[in-house]
Amino acid sequence: MRLFLHEVRTEQLLFWRNREAAIFTFLLPILFFLIFGWVYGNSTITKEHIRAAPFLEAGMIGYGVASTAFAGLAITMVIRREGGVLKRIRATPLPPWTYLLAVLVSTFIVFLIEASLIITIGRLLFDVAIPGRPISLLLTLILGATAFAALGLALTSFVRSAEGSSAVVNFVYLPMAIISGTFFTPKGYPPFLRAIADVLPLTYFTKLTRDVMVRHEPIWSNLGTLAVILGWGAFGLAVATRRFRWEPREK
Repeated sequence: MRLFLHEVRTEQLLFWRNREAAIFTFLLPILFFLIFGWVYGNSTITKEHIRAAPFLEAGMIGYGVASTAFAGLAITMVIRREGGVLKRIRATPLPPWTYLLAVLVSTFIVFLIEASLIITIGRLLFDVAIPGRPISLLLTLILGATAFAALGLALTSFVRSAEGSSAVVNFVYLPMAIISGTFFTPKGYPPFLRAIADVLPLTYFTKLTRDVMVRHEPIWSNLGTLAVILGWGAFGLAVATRRFRWEPREK
């Protein structure tokens, strides 16, 4: 346990010292919330009959999990793999799964801080009520971070180089974030985009987050949504378990 906690602390220090990671994986969802909140926060979403500010708040938490637990984690692990860091870690007394678990816990801590800041900004600047179901919200954040971290680790097996990691990961996660309705409801999308959105895991996590935060429903109120998120997480875990590499792939 002591070794694990030491590794979590090390991962936290490494993350916050990396200014690029802090900006693009941590601050970007917060900046988007500020921009869209100031522009659209007081408007009304007709079909939902709610203010846009709480709708955007929950959506930016969905964007945050894709940015932090999926894209940021995938890019970091590819860079460490191709730089030989993961290979050297396997040669140390530190158990590999202790290292991976510490990385995942550190990623969740970053995401939890990010979500807390978004909720605080929503309350202070846009008059969004504090979520009324904190336990359901915490379970939702844990579920989302776990599922997308598994998918992020799975994605690393398809990225061959450190130089291409950012391009490949952003090619996957940025369209997913837009199509999944993190910024606006996908109900107004053209049919072909709605069809794509209906199979994306972020669509269901964003929906679950809005059900808990905006509609004040418990996390178990929509078992179908939970099942899809769990299914994607299980798929990511299966791929990561089979294909995750500790040694560089570049020749």
